[in-house]
Amino acid sequence: MKKISTLFKKDPSDLSRVIAEVDPENAWALTSGMAYRKFDGTACAIIDGELYKRYDAKHGKPAPIGGIPCQDPDPITGHWPHWVRCDPNDPADQYFWEGWLNLGDGNRHYGTYELCGPKVKRNPEGFTTHFLIPHEAWPLVLTYSQRTFEFIQAFLFVLQVEGIVFHHPDGRMCKIRKTDFGFKREAAAL
Repeated sequence: MKKISTLFKKDPSDLSRVIAEVDPENAWALTSGMAYRKFDGTACAIIDGELYKRYDAKHGKPAPIGGIPCQDPDPITGHWPHWVRCDPNDPADQYFWEGWLNLGDGNRHYGTYELCGPKVKRNPEGFTTHFLIPHEAWPLVLTYSQRTFEFIQAFLFVLQVEGIVFHHPDGRMCKIRKTDFGFKREAAAL
């Protein structure tokens, strides 16, 4: 899973914000594809029945031995994400394995997931245990006529989620987050 670009162009005077102009490479998201809830956690994957976590070999970090590159290194940001197999004996991977176990034997399918839970990124989702959430598990009803800067901005202002990921049938994706508009997310009720 390569790094996902943002639906709208970044504000040149504040790169943490977007402007009301669609990034041309993502214009497809206004007229095609599905919208899904973006969960705030840590990316992972199930590949050939094995559990992997994402590792970013950026800014001169060496690529991990045995890692699966997700894309070529980004010449601008330096991001070079890889999938690295989770080790059941490594304490750093324990929450990935807890999420794996919570999936249940019949639900461990090939694909990408988000690890969310009480020990992941201050638990913005408010979970009481660790889960692996399939990236296409939570579709949002967002018609093509609603896919405007103003509507998406208002939608994310009200909705207490990290953001939206748009999935094209050919595999392309783009995202938009609350923080891209300068909105803070309220703490999840535990």
